[in-house]
Amino acid sequence: MLKVLFTIITAGFCGLFSGYAQPTFKGGAAALDNFIAANIIYPEFSSQNCIAATIQVSFSIDKAGGVTDAQVQQGPGIDLDEEAVRVVKLTSGKWEVPAGYTNAVRVVLPIRFRPDYIKCQKRTEGMMSMQEAIIAYQKRQELENAVTNYYINKYAGKAPTQKESTIEALKTELGINEDLWKDLLEQANQKLKQGDKEGACKDWNFVKNTGSNMADSYLAKHCQ
Repeated sequence: MLKVLFTIITAGFCGLFSGYAQPTFKGGAAALDNFIAANIIYPEFSSQNCIAATIQVSFSIDKAGGVTDAQVQQGPGIDLDEEAVRVVKLTSGKWEVPAGYTNAVRVVLPIRFRPDYIKCQKRTEGMMSMQEAIIAYQKRQELENAVTNYYINKYAGKAPTQKESTIEALKTELGINEDLWKDLLEQANQKLKQGDKEGACKDWNFVKNTGSNMADSYLAKHCQ
């Protein structure tokens, strides 16, 4: 798996409504950039396909400096979107709120994922355009859902056994194997250390629901 392919640049933030005092990240813009860069986990699909994009994440900040209702305002609809929202949620509690602030103001934080073009130049053959990447990502999501739905039903005693060979072939096509599971376990543990138990549990559940027991102990300990 290609580990470090992107740099992440935050381009400042703004409120959607002028005239209101704005919250600031503790330590200033440089501290925000450093926090994002230190906590981002590069998504597998986009890293493998050298995809560049700017994700506009919109969110509110409560009076205690907590992040609420974080969502993608603009993005390509692939795995970069989810990671941008996840890392913005990690900034919760790290904002200083000025007197008179109203959380009716929504903050927009642009996060740019930019490929390492030197590394990408070595892998240009067969690389997809953004539109092709979006279509490929959506197709992959559909196929992954077929796999996870099968195993969820299998664990519940409801899966048709005659489909097992089809699902195994689909897993091979998607590269769902022990190497991927190990990568996801590493990724989940990193998220847990960041305080993102929700994200870690999502990764562990994916491991379980693609036919592996490698995450069972983590699920039992952290995700009940």
